[in-house]
Amino acid sequence: MGVSEVKEAILSGKTTLGIEFGSTRIKAVLIGEDNAPIAAGNHEWENRYENNIWTYSLEDIWGGLQDSYRKMAEDVKEKYGVTLTKVGALGFSAMMHGYMAFNEAGELMVPFRTWRNTITEEASVKLTELFEFNIPQRWSIAHLYQAILNKEEHVKDISYLTTLEGYVHWKLTGKKVLGIGEAAGMLPVDPETKQYSRRMVDAFNELIAPEGFPWKLEDILPEILLAGDNAGYLTEEGARLLDTAGELEAGIPVCPPEGDAGTGMVATNSVAQRTGNVSAGTSVFAMVVLEKALDKVHPEIDMVTTPDGSAVAMVHCNNCTSDLNAWIDLFEEFTQAFGMKVDKNELFGTLYRKALEGDPDCGGLLAYNYFSGEHITGFEEGRPLFVRNPESNFNLANFMRVHLFTALGALKTGLDILLKEENVQIDRMMGHGGLFKTKEVGQKIMAAAVNAPVTVMETAGEGGAWGIALLASYMKNKKDGESLAQFLERDVFAGQEGVTLEPDGTDVEGFNRFVERYTKGLPIEKAAVESLI
Repeated sequence: MGVSEVKEAILSGKTTLGIEFGSTRIKAVLIGEDNAPIAAGNHEWENRYENNIWTYSLEDIWGGLQDSYRKMAEDVKEKYGVTLTKVGALGFSAMMHGYMAFNEAGELMVPFRTWRNTITEEASVKLTELFEFNIPQRWSIAHLYQAILNKEEHVKDISYLTTLEGYVHWKLTGKKVLGIGEAAGMLPVDPETKQYSRRMVDAFNELIAPEGFPWKLEDILPEILLAGDNAGYLTEEGARLLDTAGELEAGIPVCPPEGDAGTGMVATNSVAQRTGNVSAGTSVFAMVVLEKALDKVHPEIDMVTTPDGSAVAMVHCNNCTSDLNAWIDLFEEFTQAFGMKVDKNELFGTLYRKALEGDPDCGGLLAYNYFSGEHITGFEEGRPLFVRNPESNFNLANFMRVHLFTALGALKTGLDILLKEENVQIDRMMGHGGLFKTKEVGQKIMAAAVNAPVTVMETAGEGGAWGIALLASYMKNKKDGESLAQFLERDVFAGQEGVTLEPDGTDVEGFNRFVERYTKGLPIEKAAVESLI
């Protein structure tokens, strides 16, 4: 679209807006009639570790939302010389699952508990046994049951339980709803009915009946909607909450709120069977759309759905780039100490590319990137750790390489179960997220980890904010009977080929040797968790 066409689309309200709350960034992306981004705004934020809980405050949430929207609107004004007053459709997304419990007055009763917390192991194990279905620690039902096991006072007063994007959507539209992909991470859904599993709802209600709570599970969960459904409209109050300048009009239709897993699938055109995607940022997860159910229940594998309800196997790890970013920050501090001014993106790119010069197996170096606990390998707390032997080949290339490798170490554990034990077939694996921003580096290492081709699109850096904007566009623009996969293939990704890298045999062998060392070294990490302050 040309500038004049974009300007006309903005003035006539034919654009679509998506906003996603990521772990370190809240991003607003405005897309045009061709579904390509035309403006964006970012707000940096960071979770806090308070009273043994990873959390963000309500002030963080609303201040960040308003700042990202304001910057996006300023981007529109600067690029096209017009004020944004209306959009054709809107959608909200956020980092998946977690726990936000509200009382009848709509008050948050305990601080938001994010996906990063690994404090629900007891509940996770008991519910997995009860449901005969893997219940990860970060899922909302695990947080709820753990709060019950802990005899937390607030539980009896719960009126509504939701996730971050469900909360934002509720406050801006008045609707207590959630997209099916995110809802499946609150409580498993029935693939036939596309609603919460009745069997599991009844089993949970029976389990907690002795507690005498005044609510049933089905009373406090959000309503489930599918991609393409209308999920309400932006209210006058919601418009003022979103746009503090008071320029955005109310009445905008809003699509079902989804988690970053679902928006990642959309942003990489990975909602059809036998397609998969890897999202690598603060956390890392791989998702594969299945042709059939898995043969066994695996604690390392989460079963969720696409935004339109297809079965998905997910491997989710709490830790990916946080420790890697901390090392980059250290190198930046080093350059500043010498009076050098180095662009942060150039610093990232230079150090990432240096990793490609390292030995295939990182020269014998070992690292664990556990900023927080890692359920895949059985850790409730994290201690970032770098280890080497006196005979290790310790140089900059291997140092960077080992930190890129370890960012995918835990992920490899779960992927091997899918690919080797369950014989899941993948025709296409797409990559997106911060790890892939430096051309070819993260992509090459990911291909070695999964021993499969990895494709990165030019739009990979847009991430989930673009993905939720596309879901809003699908709701508004879909043709009669057009599936989400068809819409993405025809109206969004047609003609986009991306860059595909095949796995290099030497890199694959080197990554496997690293993983052997990684697995054998887990007791070292365990000792660090238990003894280091």
